[in-house]
Amino acid sequence: MALHLLKLCVGAQSIRDFEGWIEDNRLLMRRLGRSYEQAHTTRMVPKRAAEIVGGGSLYWVIKGQIACRQRVAAIEPFTDIDGIGRCRLVLEPVVIPVSPRPCRPFQGWRYLQAKDAPSDLGDGGGAEIGDMPEEMRRELAELGLL
Repeated sequence: MALHLLKLCVGAQSIRDFEGWIEDNRLLMRRLGRSYEQAHTTRMVPKRAAEIVGGGSLYWVIKGQIACRQRVAAIEPFTDIDGIGRCRLVLEPVVIPVSPRPCRPFQGWRYLQAKDAPSDLGDGGGAEIGDMPEEMRRELAELGLL
């Protein structure tokens, strides 16, 4: 069973906003003549990296709700130019919306067990929910109706 990570997506207002940020970075790298690999840099290296890579995802919290996920392709520890240890979470650029679930703010990232992870929208009868606008899903989840 895969292990996942949970992280706040600071600055994004919606899944669409987050996807736009990814696309803007991809286009910038193309204009600069560089290949694009989406990665998120974090301070700490997950000690359970082997359980995450190859099946785990990074679940993003947007505006107080777990909203979407991206598969983790690799976890690459490195030392930055100041000599500080860091970690690159290399992600597949596909953003997968999940059933919204409230989540309080926290610092860094958290482990998320597969049994506790929200299901993807459209899996097992959630197609109607996946067709709703994100704002409507968010409001219904806040009211406890989703």
